[in-house]
Amino acid sequence: MKSMWKVYVLALISFLIGTSQFATSGFLDQIASSMGITVSKAGQFTTVYALTYAIATPLLISLTAKMDQRKLTLYSLGIFIVGNLLSYFSTSFVLFTSSRIICAIGAGVVIVTALTIEAKIAPVGKQASSIATVTIGFTLALIIGVPFGRLLSSAFGWRSVFLDISLFGVIATIIIIAVIPKVQGEEPIPLIKQLALLKNPKVLLGLFITLFWLSGYALVYIYISPYLLKGLGLSEDLLSPALLVFGVACFVGSEAGGYCADKYGITGTLLVSMSLDISSLIFLSLSAYHSIIIFVFLFLWSASVWSIQPAQLLNLATLVPAQSGIMLSLNQSISQISMAIGAALGGAMINTFPLVSLSWFGNIGVIIALSLVWRLHRLKTIKGKQNNSSAI
Repeated sequence: MKSMWKVYVLALISFLIGTSQFATSGFLDQIASSMGITVSKAGQFTTVYALTYAIATPLLISLTAKMDQRKLTLYSLGIFIVGNLLSYFSTSFVLFTSSRIICAIGAGVVIVTALTIEAKIAPVGKQASSIATVTIGFTLALIIGVPFGRLLSSAFGWRSVFLDISLFGVIATIIIIAVIPKVQGEEPIPLIKQLALLKNPKVLLGLFITLFWLSGYALVYIYISPYLLKGLGLSEDLLSPALLVFGVACFVGSEAGGYCADKYGITGTLLVSMSLDISSLIFLSLSAYHSIIIFVFLFLWSASVWSIQPAQLLNLATLVPAQSGIMLSLNQSISQISMAIGAALGGAMINTFPLVSLSWFGNIGVIIALSLVWRLHRLKTIKGKQNNSSAI
């Protein structure tokens, strides 16, 4: 039980990281208004954050792999806290952009080291469930952090969200010092070795599935507040409940996707989930000024999107079983690059097209991902037949 409490501390950290990254989607319109910039320009804060996270994390982890992991967690958490404090005090576009870069540098290292520590302190036989406990912090950030961030920003201003994250970060730091043991680092895996996997066609297809699917999702999600308020005509009073519905659906979808992938197979789950993703987003875009219908299709869209994630993670982990850790690490970077692409493309789109059109552009990415899922399935099937023939 004592070991599980240590895992819960790491889950709290992943919740803080997730909230700092995702919460801005809940009050992007308020950031834009207070800084006197367009919503599309404010969306580029996510682009900067995600690109920094994607590029800096593998480099820093490679350079610091031999360090005591608890010490590395404390250092990177300190950077994360400083970044959020700078976000609180930011009064200009440049300063806020700088603060997001600092946050991303700290956040990426914190998450990787937290998972490393978890793997070594989790009770015997509970490593897998402990990983799920740590990573569910991101899901809770969507369920609780995003809608609560909107409520907090409406009541006290959007900067107050980053101040609260900083304060909880300080509390988490104190708890880590008190309860998390020292954990020795390991030999780093050279980046050259990690990137060598990209020579494998199946690996490339698998990572491109993540790239197109998440880019299509991010294109809409990053602008979810203005999309719902101005694009679909949802009232301000209903925005926080809508974000809560979205978050709950994330959890429901994630659980359903994991169950279906185990029971019905990876490819079938991905094809059905992506088809539901596409259709529910289309119907959501047609639900303007009908609050109940907006809530229904917002739930269905969120659930279908997040049912894809566990199946896709399993898909990647099974492509090269002997190097599943490297595969998931590469996927982490691709995921952040996808968020950056979605933010950039979405910002460009809303400068030219109506907000509601984000649904249609987002679906293009998911449709491409769906076709890649089928292509990868065919490639694996052909490879399997060749192996069987060789065995005979």
